[in-house]
Amino acid sequence: MSLDIATVVLQSDGGIGESIITVLFLVFILLFILIPLAGTWKTFTKADKPGWAAIIPFYNFYVMLEIGDNEWWWLLVLFVPIVNLYAAYKAHAGVARAFGQGIGFAIGLWFLPFIFFPLLGFGNYRHRGTL
Repeated sequence: MSLDIATVVLQSDGGIGESIITVLFLVFILLFILIPLAGTWKTFTKADKPGWAAIIPFYNFYVMLEIGDNEWWWLLVLFVPIVNLYAAYKAHAGVARAFGQGIGFAIGLWFLPFIFFPLLGFGNYRHRGTL
């Protein structure tokens, strides 16, 4: 009979194990949900779009398409396997371009949104529109 650490921690009676799990869960929520959401909200408001759109699934992607001056039908492409990767790139690249940034920033928005959306939203970046 073997006990792994997760089983021992989860079966504890309110000791330090539960505290650690709670803290890690809260850090996860803050880092991967609330911070990117706040950055996206602020980015949308900088682009004269409603900030609340950042919390609505699929509509937030549509707003990103609008900011990047992409066609609305890219939202439909999001449901096509493999091609949806290009649609996601196109939306993030459009947002980066609208704020005067390049492909590196677009890739950062896509893969590291918890860093790049707060940078874009709370930083000194200005919405320039698409050129």
